[in-house]
Amino acid sequence: MILRLATLTLCLFAAQPALAERADRDKPMQLEANRVSIDDAKKIQILEGDVVITKGTMVLKADRIVITEDQYGFQKGTAFAGKGGLARFRQKREGKDEYIDGEAERIEYNSNSEIAELFHRAWVRSGEDEVKGDYIWYDAVSEKYLVTAGETRDPKAGPPRVRAVIQPKNKGSEPVQPPVRGERLELKGAPGLSSQPSRE
Repeated sequence: MILRLATLTLCLFAAQPALAERADRDKPMQLEANRVSIDDAKKIQILEGDVVITKGTMVLKADRIVITEDQYGFQKGTAFAGKGGLARFRQKREGKDEYIDGEAERIEYNSNSEIAELFHRAWVRSGEDEVKGDYIWYDAVSEKYLVTAGETRDPKAGPPRVRAVIQPKNKGSEPVQPPVRGERLELKGAPGLSSQPSRE
């Protein structure tokens, strides 16, 4: 029963398989919670109270996680934050000394579509790139993001905005220097050309 729960939970938050550490798939999963309830007939597993799931470099923390399974064996997981808190995940990127971090009031992951959705106060960082918004949709297959700002809750505040920091791809390498303007252009003749006009 616990092995089945671990398998379902693994599918829940391997949130970015194209970027995530591949070795994590072969690591044992450790589950910690104040309470675990399993309904095999309805295919629902619920972990409650200071939930921590660890598998290799992947760590997921939430107040409550609900995992459901469809008739084809695909899982959908939802992690909920506690009062005033946020659900969080972290995982090392494959082949890099960087991590993928994310947090939101609610995080959903569908193992069939490999789409992760982060709701309310959402934030994702991959290396030094990061996005913030009220809602983040991430397709792990195509590595595409959609981020929305949501609605303004405070009528005196300005319109909500999405915030992103995207680092240049060639960061750390020597930048290409543009030619300096205003330099004199020196013209030189090509060898073999005569300065005398030809007579025919």
